[in-house]
Amino acid sequence: MKGITRYSSVHVPMDEALTRVAIDVSGRPFLVFKAKFSRDKVGAFDTELVQEWFQAFAMNAGITLHVEVLSGTNDHHIAESCFKGWRGPCVRPSRSIHAPLARCLRPRARWAIRRGRRTT
Repeated sequence: MKGITRYSSVHVPMDEALTRVAIDVSGRPFLVFKAKFSRDKVGAFDTELVQEWFQAFAMNAGITLHVEVLSGTNDHHIAESCFKGWRGPCVRPSRSIHAPLARCLRPRARWAIRRGRRTT
């Protein structure tokens, strides 16, 4: 089997926060985002931008993306677990050609993965 694995999901624990991220490379863009932030900002970062970023990514990549925070109280940990959950299956796939969502990587990174090289 060659190509892109269509489905991928991951659970990410970040201290007290736990987030589930599921991705379907379907060509049908859609976002389900279930996360509540108790503050408007984490440092200088506007927490409203977390959902906006995932919305833009799902629509432009043409994927179905579910991001759901299952537990957590610290807004920094909640936001970080959302992004690390996305990063797992999408940005740092396994080093095989069957890696989930390999097409969302930069062309240079895809080339390196196919040749078994690290891209950091």
